[in-house]
Amino acid sequence: MSGFTDHFAAVSDGYRRHRPGYPPELFAWLADRAPHRRLAWDCATGTGQAARELARHFDRVEATDASAAQIRKARPCDGVVFRVAPSEAGGLGDHSVSLVTVAQALHWFNVEAFYGEVRRVLSAGGLIAVWSYGLVRTGEPAIDASLAAFHDTELGSYWPPQRRHVVNGYRDLPFPFDTLDTPGFTMQRHWNLEQLTGYLGTWSAVARCREATGTEPLDALRRRLAPLWEDPAAVRAVRWPLTLRVGRAGSGPSHA
Repeated sequence: MSGFTDHFAAVSDGYRRHRPGYPPELFAWLADRAPHRRLAWDCATGTGQAARELARHFDRVEATDASAAQIRKARPCDGVVFRVAPSEAGGLGDHSVSLVTVAQALHWFNVEAFYGEVRRVLSAGGLIAVWSYGLVRTGEPAIDASLAAFHDTELGSYWPPQRRHVVNGYRDLPFPFDTLDTPGFTMQRHWNLEQLTGYLGTWSAVARCREATGTEPLDALRRRLAPLWEDPAAVRAVRWPLTLRVGRAGSGPSHA
């Protein structure tokens, strides 16, 4: 686990409470295309949002994360084994896994080392699915412009360099697998202003800004958003389109 930087230890409790879940239909789609349902591996599980959905479709889910703080905050779930392990050494048997998933985390990995581990653990016809999501949108131009300014300008210098891969939808990361065509999936929640800012507080750049400045960057954002939201207790639809890449182990191209 040498070289691992835990960007989320300081926000792991908020991550568990405020990070949105993924669309259930995504996991049903993946399970329908997996060669068997005995075992799935959710790598970089965080506090287990994806792992709990996988457990609806697979006999067992191994949910690993290099962050012990994240694993400690994971809510127990029948059929899910939570463990601390790095992405390049998941501790699973050779050719035992039907599906490997990585939700909003591939950009943190040594991807070549991880892909070597994926090839080792995937069974014949096994799938790897990686996805990311970018900036949250409400559909209200003034609110979305304020959120974009907060992300790009106020927090700009606090984002780790890997964040660029999320912003560009992973298009610059290698994906050396035989790719499948995928439908479009969107995450959606109905949140009030406090729920939205709770989610924003799980961003790694917010934690880094707090540490560097000794201030709470969300306070000024709340003040700007409150009149735009009109009634802070009212709920609005918030959305994140997913960027999804799915492949089978094989001799696919080194880059998508």
